[in-house]
Amino acid sequence: MSRFFSEKYSALEVYTPGEQPKDMQYVKLNTNESPFPPSPKAREYAAKAAENLQLYCDPTCAKLTESFAEVYGIGTDEVLFTNGSDDALNFAFMAFCDDDHPAAFADITYGFYPVFAALNRIPFTEIPLKEDFTINADDYIGINKTVFIANPNAPTGIALPLCEIERILLSNPDNVVIVDEAYVDFGAQSAVSLIRQYNNLLVTQTFSKSRSLAGGRLGMAIANKKLIQDLNTIKYSTNPYNVNSMTQAAGIGTLTDEAYTQKNCKTIIENRAYLTAQLEKLGFVHTDSLTNFVFAKHPSFDGKKLYGSLKERGVLVRHFTKERIKDYNRITVGTKAQIDILLKNIQEILEESI
Repeated sequence: MSRFFSEKYSALEVYTPGEQPKDMQYVKLNTNESPFPPSPKAREYAAKAAENLQLYCDPTCAKLTESFAEVYGIGTDEVLFTNGSDDALNFAFMAFCDDDHPAAFADITYGFYPVFAALNRIPFTEIPLKEDFTINADDYIGINKTVFIANPNAPTGIALPLCEIERILLSNPDNVVIVDEAYVDFGAQSAVSLIRQYNNLLVTQTFSKSRSLAGGRLGMAIANKKLIQDLNTIKYSTNPYNVNSMTQAAGIGTLTDEAYTQKNCKTIIENRAYLTAQLEKLGFVHTDSLTNFVFAKHPSFDGKKLYGSLKERGVLVRHFTKERIKDYNRITVGTKAQIDILLKNIQEILEESI
């Protein structure tokens, strides 16, 4: 870094995104992208919007907001669209955390939480998951902190029941509880239905996973209108034009084609079951995932070594170095053909190690 870089950020440990290598053609199962292209309507709408890129995008995302509110049965003042759900999460750290309202989240969860806390100079507590990688709701009861829960969690894939979320909400009435639902469409239960019941609940979601718009960068925060007003204060103090015209249009097109989204989710859930069953036959153990990825390890094969061996063969999975999970790899659920290539290479690697 240069000598001009602010001292307040000098110790910042940045988030490490999943690899996007270009040195060869990979079977890419490392960043939890959808294996399916965006809806044809999303592409059509985005192409039409490209004709007017000389104009600023609508900072209110009015048409997109109306479409989303209709599909989800909420008010237009109960949702805020952002540049990916990371944008919404950062807004939440800025709006609802400070020295008097420190943050709390799991020790093994989405890696951006500690980065956002450090970036915004917010004190935070990392709460250990149980030995089986589940969240113990009791650890969050009455802690009087701003709570961030990825549900289902990443990289473990395990979901916390909605009744446990409610216990946490009820016991922390003076703090916001943020439920990050990036993977909720693959079998978990959403907390969106609770936003009018609990005025301290904020739900974030994304179009990156189930709706095949990872490259479009479209996320949203869903809550009662007062919390949304708070986030808008942050948005309009940073970047009012945070969702570009083509992405807004692609989002509207996607929402008009819910059948396409649901079909893809169903296929991914089926492929997840196939992948886990085949991994079990190869001796792997895994968590109970309700996401579009599987978190698995082989009891007699080093996780980092497996990751490296697969990469050499043109198959990418995600490996984490944190001590508790270093034996695991996170494997995105791809197409059946991608999964079969993965399994064939794993079997060959295991056989060569004997």
